[in-house]
Amino acid sequence: MYRANQLRWVGFVGVLVLTAATLAGELPSEPWPAAMPMLAAAVAGMGLLVLAWTLLGRVVTGAADAPDSRWLRWTLVLWGGPLLVAPPLFSEDVYSYLAQGEIAARGLDPYAAGPAEALGPSSAITERVSDYWSEAPSPYGPVFGGFQRGIAEITEENVVASVLAYRLVAVAGLALIVWAVPRLADVAGARAPVALWLGVLNPLVLWHFVAGMHNDSLMIGLMLAGTAFALQALGERFDPARLALGVALIAAGASVKLPAVVALAVVGTALARRRGGGPVRLAGSGAAMVLAVLLVAAVGSLLSGLGFGWLGTLGTSGGVNSWMAPTNWFGFLTGGIGSLFGAQITQTMIGVGRIIGYVLIVSGLIVVIRRQLQGRIPDVAALGAMLGLVVVFGPVVQPWYVLWAAIPFALCLPSGRARTALAAALTIFSVLIPPLAGDFTGKVGELVLAYVVGLLVVGGCFAFLRASSRHETTEVSPRR
Repeated sequence: MYRANQLRWVGFVGVLVLTAATLAGELPSEPWPAAMPMLAAAVAGMGLLVLAWTLLGRVVTGAADAPDSRWLRWTLVLWGGPLLVAPPLFSEDVYSYLAQGEIAARGLDPYAAGPAEALGPSSAITERVSDYWSEAPSPYGPVFGGFQRGIAEITEENVVASVLAYRLVAVAGLALIVWAVPRLADVAGARAPVALWLGVLNPLVLWHFVAGMHNDSLMIGLMLAGTAFALQALGERFDPARLALGVALIAAGASVKLPAVVALAVVGTALARRRGGGPVRLAGSGAAMVLAVLLVAAVGSLLSGLGFGWLGTLGTSGGVNSWMAPTNWFGFLTGGIGSLFGAQITQTMIGVGRIIGYVLIVSGLIVVIRRQLQGRIPDVAALGAMLGLVVVFGPVVQPWYVLWAAIPFALCLPSGRARTALAAALTIFSVLIPPLAGDFTGKVGELVLAYVVGLLVVGGCFAFLRASSRHETTEVSPRR
């Protein structure tokens, strides 16, 4: 069996290598031969952390002296620490946050114009924004819009200070997740250390919530903290004040990014079941949840000074034809076939696929809510299932979107194939994109070479750990 402390330091070395490689010259988005050593080192660092996390799972789930929750939380601090000083990794979305905040700070409407139009294409901030989003208005809710405006007013176009501020916001969201996971694991009857290892310590969280600074961290943190408060309030001793606080936190999460509203469906259904179940009580609880989210959104819109323009831009992200979204595959496939016959139908068929996806989401949510109301599916599992439907059949899928459903599932999946499949999915998505996303057209050879070098380093480390583990096992075995 592998040693937990040994794996902890292997992961730390991996993160240090990744951070040092990116700081050495901030890996260009289009790698060129001179940057190959840095790119290969960064990929190797990624691989070492993924390897350490994967092997640590065997210790956490199988060893008699498995590390406890406190040990895992400190490991998260150790692994995440170096990433606090790294440049934005795996995505450049943080620069879109900067631009949208600057638009609001100048008294303009971030929901009416994109960075190129509002700030000008020659703006130093606009130049950092991805071409996908330079013309797009903000798709985020008023709570996150308020953070964006406040950060822009405080940092005054200082890019480094702004990036650090967004990293602090993301880390605050992660802290909420760390707080909520053991409490929800208790509600679900699961082991907290396993939930922390699988749901919080996984590389995808470190890559995209610490290094990447995605606002999904804040959304999920508010959503899970609110769900923990609400479900605990609906336990043996009903606590209306705690329930109200939980609902308000979830609504605030939905005012960061809308998918968090799914948790209100879970809480509303749990409340209806506690009151005796039935469609009438479900409708009443649902109406209360809708009222809560509208109230929080209204307060956020007024306090942030941004108004209600966000209602018209919620679908902005869908403007990009995400290749990871299964609903778009229908359009890509049929469009490709149509192009063979001179028919340009790709975008039309992508639209058809998305409609099918929305129908599947609504149908699936109805099934899950019905089963939850009947007590046939636990509340936390219902949250994972609903968010899974939103991710899989939604119009856009990004690697970090997987965490919407993965973290709730980490709280309730039993040991066996389901948990192994989730761990495997997290591993795959953790290595799916290089440290800095960019256009690698014409540079595929360099990228493949970097991954080959990284794989060799990880393979060598794995061989060493395996040999070390066998040696220790031989030493402690009784002589025959």
